[in-house]
Amino acid sequence: MFIKKIGIDLGTTNVLVYVPRKGIVVNEPSVVAIARIDGKVLAVGLEAKDMIGRTPDTIVAERPLKDGVIANYHTTEAMLRYFINKALGGVRLFRPEVMVAVPGGITSTERRAVIDAAVAAGARAAYIIKEPIVAAIGADIPIGAASGHLIIDIGGGTAEIAVIALGGVVSSGSVRIGGNKFDQSIGEYIRHKYNLAIGERTAEEIKIGVGSALFMDKPLTMEIKGRDMVSGLPRIITVNSDDTTEALQHDLELLVSAIKDVLQRTPPELSADVMDKGIILSGGSALLRNLDELIATATGVPTYVAEEPLLCVAKGTGIALENLEHYKRSILATH
Repeated sequence: MFIKKIGIDLGTTNVLVYVPRKGIVVNEPSVVAIARIDGKVLAVGLEAKDMIGRTPDTIVAERPLKDGVIANYHTTEAMLRYFINKALGGVRLFRPEVMVAVPGGITSTERRAVIDAAVAAGARAAYIIKEPIVAAIGADIPIGAASGHLIIDIGGGTAEIAVIALGGVVSSGSVRIGGNKFDQSIGEYIRHKYNLAIGERTAEEIKIGVGSALFMDKPLTMEIKGRDMVSGLPRIITVNSDDTTEALQHDLELLVSAIKDVLQRTPPELSADVMDKGIILSGGSALLRNLDELIATATGVPTYVAEEPLLCVAKGTGIALENLEHYKRSILATH
């Protein structure tokens, strides 16, 4: 019997869909545009993201996931259905088996909501696997080994920190710091320092363009447009990477203290392994310049960014799906 399998990285900012032997077939923003009058879904993904901050009163563009968990069930289901259909293409004879990666600190109610949404969106069976574990699988970390590995998956809504050994999470922590929080902090900083109001998309462009976790010898600069808070007129200013470093100080301090907390709760034997092998960073926000250096300096543990950090979780769900038996212990619930 021919059954399709799909791995989904259900992120706060992006949804990635992995189909075995094809790789990642969908990588789109987790945004849904809805008509206010009848609640009808008008656009999903890239098309909906373009509408953020630009919609008339009759349309609302929203992210149905908050901090990595479902904030709006109806829109999440519509979004999942859209992405599952897109991944499978035209004709569907069989309902697919779907594996969804969720944050490590998710509650049983939230887990149930993800499974129900996946089944309602057309899955034959839905499995749930914790993000740190699939991020580790996707980053080519041998999670079944007896030695410990520390992975930090920093997504749009949360940073998941976990020490993994023998296929399970030994000690872990989750902090609501991620790409969205970084964008917010940059937006607020620009408003206070330059009296300029900018949207979340501009804040994200600044983060990607010149963002840095540490002050740089030669700061990067870029021009941005916004609305002057005093005159109310459009204005162009130049920002540099030092602005972002200052804007992100508080968020990065919280992240570092969460990492230290997990390290303090790690059994001594595994701590020694982590010292040897270093910390691996995955998730889109791992791409923030000098973040690995900041964490290495703060913890004294060598830190590396995984190859293609943005794709680790999606690749990991795909690998786990192809080897369900092998990863049985790491998979939580099914339906």
